Amino acid sequence: MGMTDSEMDAHDRLTGIIATLANLPSTNVVLVGDIMMDRYIHGFADNLNTRAPVPVLKETRREEAVGAAAHVARGLVSLGLNPCLFGVVGDDGAGVSVLEYLSEEGVNTDTISIVEGRTTTVKTRLLATRQNLVRDEQLMLRWDIEADEPMPSGALDAMYDLACEQVDGAAAVILSDYGQGVVTDEGAARLIERAKAAGVPVIADPKLTGFHRTQGVEWVVMQSQGLELMRRRLGADNPAQAAHGLLAEHGWGHLLVLEGSTGVTIYSREGEDAHVDCTLTELKQMIGLIDAAAVAITAAVATGLDVQATALLANAASECILGADRTERFVLTRDDLIERMRETAWNLQISKR
Repeated sequence: MGMTDSEMDAHDRLTGIIATLANLPSTNVVLVGDIMMDRYIHGFADNLNTRAPVPVLKETRREEAVGAAAHVARGLVSLGLNPCLFGVVGDDGAGVSVLEYLSEEGVNTDTISIVEGRTTTVKTRLLATRQNLVRDEQLMLRWDIEADEPMPSGALDAMYDLACEQVDGAAAVILSDYGQGVVTDEGAARLIERAKAAGVPVIADPKLTGFHRTQGVEWVVMQSQGLELMRRRLGADNPAQAAHGLLAEHGWGHLLVLEGSTGVTIYSREGEDAHVDCTLTELKQMIGLIDAAAVAITAAVATGLDVQATALLANAASECILGADRTERFVLTRDDLIERMRETAWNLQISKR
């Protein structure tokens, strides 16, 4: 029994994408967004505190890595692209560490603003398991350290001036909005207008409250929980109806929805929608999922892939994250993507033998 026509098409597309990624050109990408530090404290939680009904974490190790827009930059570099990362850190220890980590991984930090006296955002996660289990960690707590004061307007104006200057010749512009104040109404509007004038696609990862800062962008990334919330707000009958309502309302070209165990779906304002099923049997974690999808879309637009091929690539990137044992220092790489797609293509072949 051979592959069906749709399976053969998916197999051929995967093979073509692999060849494309192997020769991905080193083009510039303008990346504007929030920069933060992610910290992870691991340990065992075998007992409850004697004074309160809370678990006691016995720490075994801790790690840290850059997050948010900085994590996107790491992924772009690993694919061979050249991100111009615009963001802000403080002049504290976390800010210095962020710049050091990025430099070590080949990300140019010249366009990152260092604001004197500002607190760099740090998100710390406590993860634990029982000592006799050794695996299957659970997130016990997350605490955030972040600045309360708004970004200095002068620093933001200068940053967007320089970002707009870098748009010409770029493969894409990415807006990575984690609600920390770097992606502003005025700044985003300026950058989107400049990108449209230059014919450069804009990829946005917005908060649900920040859709007004994405008017007219070509690509938006969202998780299925966010789309379900919007479906309820809009009174839509199903996710597809809600998605197309958002596309029409905000002038987006495409909405890529990350659906976890069921894969990814791309809704398009013009043309057909595309869906790819997740092939994993076990999902291990989700940290960095949207960042990986933004990287995959960037690679797709940089090489001119169509919507169906973009869905296949984004699904492979998502599976790299969902199937990873540890993501503290995990970066989506070209090798990861190629290996994931090779395995998917191979499984399509052998399942029909």
